[in-house]
Amino acid sequence: MRPFLIDHRKMKKAVVMVAGGAGKRMGTSGPKQFIEIAGKPLLMHTIMRFYDYDPAVKIILVLPLHHIETWDRLCARHRFAIAHRYVSGGEERYFSVKNGLAEVDDDMLVAIHDGVRPLVSEQVIDNAFRTAAKHGSAIPVIRPSESLRYQEGNKNLPVDRDHYFLVQTPQVFHAGRLKKAYETPFKETFTDDATVFEAAGYSLRFIEGNTENIKITRPADLRFAECLLGK
Repeated sequence: MRPFLIDHRKMKKAVVMVAGGAGKRMGTSGPKQFIEIAGKPLLMHTIMRFYDYDPAVKIILVLPLHHIETWDRLCARHRFAIAHRYVSGGEERYFSVKNGLAEVDDDMLVAIHDGVRPLVSEQVIDNAFRTAAKHGSAIPVIRPSESLRYQEGNKNLPVDRDHYFLVQTPQVFHAGRLKKAYETPFKETFTDDATVFEAAGYSLRFIEGNTENIKITRPADLRFAECLLGK
């Protein structure tokens, strides 16, 4: 597939930020994206990462309908003034992203990012947009550092970790192509945007992620984020 060969600085950018977690594994009574760390809800830290990278980026926040009122109250309490718009999410991540993409123009570069990944580096964001401008997609990945084993039934076998990657966000695409890919009917195998894009016949371009860019899921993850964001 031919590269785009477009200067990413001349393309408008957007980020669809998916924030629909319930916080079950975190063990909290409310959504994990609203947990306050370093003086702000976790989700605000994530939005600030993209704003600090480029204040002109269009930010679309995808929230469950019943969380929007809570988010409005949090923005008022913390005087959070970074411009963003929000849409309601769907039952699956696939439908939440599709709802967010409706707010994105076809000629833009669009990043799809987990709202509970506040530790993504500016370098990764910039490299993702640059790569997607040239190749149509950019998927940040890191190699696992621990040994891996594959289990099937009661047996498990060691596998070569050099053949595996851990996939992160933001996953960045040419918006027109990604929106076309999201016309594909939903499948259970669509675990992220890369799988949707690939199923539509497009190729993926991997870039190096940053190891700190974890998805905040468990209490230990929260303590790790508190240490870094507190600085």
